[in-house]
Amino acid sequence: MAPKLPDSVEALRAAGNQSFRNGQYAEASALYGRALRLLQARGSSDPEEESVLYSNRAACHLKDGNCRDCIKDCTSALALVPFSIKPLLRRASAYEALEKYHLAYVDYKTVLQIDDNVTSALEGINRMTRALMDSLGPEWRLKLPSIPLVPVSAQKRWNSLPSEKHKETAKSISKETMTTKSRVPSAGDAERARVLKEEGNELVKKGNHKKAIEKYSESLSLSNLESATYSNRALCYLVLKQYKEAVKDCTEALKLDGRNVKAFYRRAQAYKALKDYKSSFADISSLLQIEPRNGPAQKLRQEVKQNLN
Repeated sequence: MAPKLPDSVEALRAAGNQSFRNGQYAEASALYGRALRLLQARGSSDPEEESVLYSNRAACHLKDGNCRDCIKDCTSALALVPFSIKPLLRRASAYEALEKYHLAYVDYKTVLQIDDNVTSALEGINRMTRALMDSLGPEWRLKLPSIPLVPVSAQKRWNSLPSEKHKETAKSISKETMTTKSRVPSAGDAERARVLKEEGNELVKKGNHKKAIEKYSESLSLSNLESATYSNRALCYLVLKQYKEAVKDCTEALKLDGRNVKAFYRRAQAYKALKDYKSSFADISSLLQIEPRNGPAQKLRQEVKQNLN
């Protein structure tokens, strides 16, 4: 018997937020979608809540590399509550990933009209300026779409929020939209990290999981952008029955690659060992959305179901 799903908009949104924090982006997206359908079926108008749900689902799409659906959901969010900072920044990041630099520039610039201290928008403007100069030449500004004028009411709405809320928004968006360009290790470090990861893999084949952890840890200290390194170290923690460490590593792996099947499977195994059957079932469900015919995952789901009954 599957765990009972929440049945209110607020509970679905909260469950979606938790899944997002756990790196379960497909599940979070599904929960936000269910909340949207429930809200719309009510027939009551709550544009703020509906806009937030679209924006949150857009964040899931962005994490999964689904930039087109991210843009679509951000546009829906902005149609409900114009000039909201989170959907503007998420859409800008998606446009940037699709190399639609002129559209990303407009969204970043719009954010800066609302608050000229948003770091991710300032950095985005700098990147877009360089990209547009390279692609369109010195007269690139003449080829931009018009930048909307932000009304005073939208600025006041943002300014009326507590400063802590500004910081929280900026921090969460910075984590989501930070591009690898600003975090890429040097070529030498990247190569050394790759070699150490391969050495770790060889040690795993020999059954020396403790030594493998040391190699993977050293690799990650040089470059923490490789999802597989985290999920490989998680395997070692699983074998050594260090289940909480395995969960942490799988979560990091999924932040880097929301479709890392091994990370979902290993975290589900760790959660099962920790008797957190609900989280284990959620991870298996996310995995099976990606690979419906994954035999080991289907078997694990049956085992976890028995514990949920």
